[in-house]
Amino acid sequence: MKAVIHPSYFPSVSHFVALAHSQEWVLEQGDHFQKQTNRNRMYIYSPNGLQLLNIPVKHSNQAHQFIKEVQIENDFDWQKQHLKSLEAAYRSSPYFEYFEDYFTPIYTKKHTFLWDVMLETMAISCRCLCVPFTYTETDEYQHTITDGVDFRPLINGKKDANQWAAYTQVFDDKHGFLSNLSIIDLLCNEGRHAWQYLKDQPLPVTI
Repeated sequence: MKAVIHPSYFPSVSHFVALAHSQEWVLEQGDHFQKQTNRNRMYIYSPNGLQLLNIPVKHSNQAHQFIKEVQIENDFDWQKQHLKSLEAAYRSSPYFEYFEDYFTPIYTKKHTFLWDVMLETMAISCRCLCVPFTYTETDEYQHTITDGVDFRPLINGKKDANQWAAYTQVFDDKHGFLSNLSIIDLLCNEGRHAWQYLKDQPLPVTI
């Protein structure tokens, strides 16, 4: 199966469930940046429950800015904030120390473009999952996908209603199981079992 999907910042479990069922990965690069989507954000399980981590981007005078043109606003120390949040959320998880050296490089160097961060965090995630990050990019934006499965709607995280099988989470005794967080949550809690977990889930439903 060919999956056409939006890249994003440490993608959701839904993203990787779709990829785990696919032999060919195609990343959409011809679309415009849209606010309030998971392109520049991820959700983690903090001591206080659900937490959003957002990469600030520079405002553009263009009405519609292509995703590859979006620049990060590095005047805010978002990297330090995100790393601290990840440590607070997952330091006591079974596999955080194992993956920590994979995660931290993204927070120790400056990036200009959001696209580069999205690709790098997807590559890091695949490295942790022990699967190759092999992909192609779309040539141009197509409203309807005719030669693959269109998983692009998964980028609209608030509209992604997929619920995945529960696994043990660090703070689930306080707030219960939170489904469909960033792949980081699954990795830190399931470690080497994460890829099999993804393959065992049904295909995501898209709206």
